[in-house]
Amino acid sequence: MTGERKQSMQIRSKTFVVTGGGNGIGREVVLALLTRGARVAAVDLSEAGLAETVALAPQGAPVTAHALDITDRAAVERLPDEVVAAHGAVDGLVNVAGIVHRFARVQDLSFEEIERVVGVNFWGTVNTVKAFLPRLLNRPEASLVNVSSMGALAPVPGQSAYGASKAAVKLLTEGLYAELRGTSVAVTVVFPGGVGTNILGNSGVTRNSPAASGGERKLTTPPDAARQIVDAVEKGTFRVRIGGDARLLDRLTRLIPQRATALIADRMKSLLD
Repeated sequence: MTGERKQSMQIRSKTFVVTGGGNGIGREVVLALLTRGARVAAVDLSEAGLAETVALAPQGAPVTAHALDITDRAAVERLPDEVVAAHGAVDGLVNVAGIVHRFARVQDLSFEEIERVVGVNFWGTVNTVKAFLPRLLNRPEASLVNVSSMGALAPVPGQSAYGASKAAVKLLTEGLYAELRGTSVAVTVVFPGGVGTNILGNSGVTRNSPAASGGERKLTTPPDAARQIVDAVEKGTFRVRIGGDARLLDRLTRLIPQRATALIADRMKSLLD
């Protein structure tokens, strides 16, 4: 973790909204927050995924499930009132929801495929931020966390549109940090490297090569990734890089950006074979 920190936030008894709460990192963030005494509104497109998350929570845990599409702006705009009705307040928003597209060159992707990824990853984040930020600004302490990606730091062949959507999340979050300095809202941007989730399946993407699943890379477990995210909420950390691969790529793209891009392209070219 790097960057300027705000005053620590007390998680116990606070209410957090977590998107992508029906699987993967999002589910583990929900469970980690509950373990630390928070109240949680879990949001996901999948009702079945949310039901499983709730079933995994400690018995009687203060968690509610909200099945909706974060690209549906009207539904997202209704969500703050639903969460407040269930929990009394909203103290934090953790945007984990995200999808990838099939591994293909930009020239081979349809406009619809690109729009779907940008819609979920970028506009979904914008929708929830716009919906909840007024509530967060009225709290004595609050947290806003957006999950970007290692793919926002350098391009991965076959995932250029995904990387662009996550780079947009990165800059949006950094802009929010700049705009919200001096307020009660701590802003965090997260760059996960390889994490052992089923993001391909959840995105409706068929794995087309061993490298698409991370190859022989050591993957961070979803519970470990969630722990680092929740730690960042507590500490008010600005920037979180999850995994040695994300930390290494961050350094390389700062020091030798063109060479790093070529190196990644050479190592990952099998994705497009």
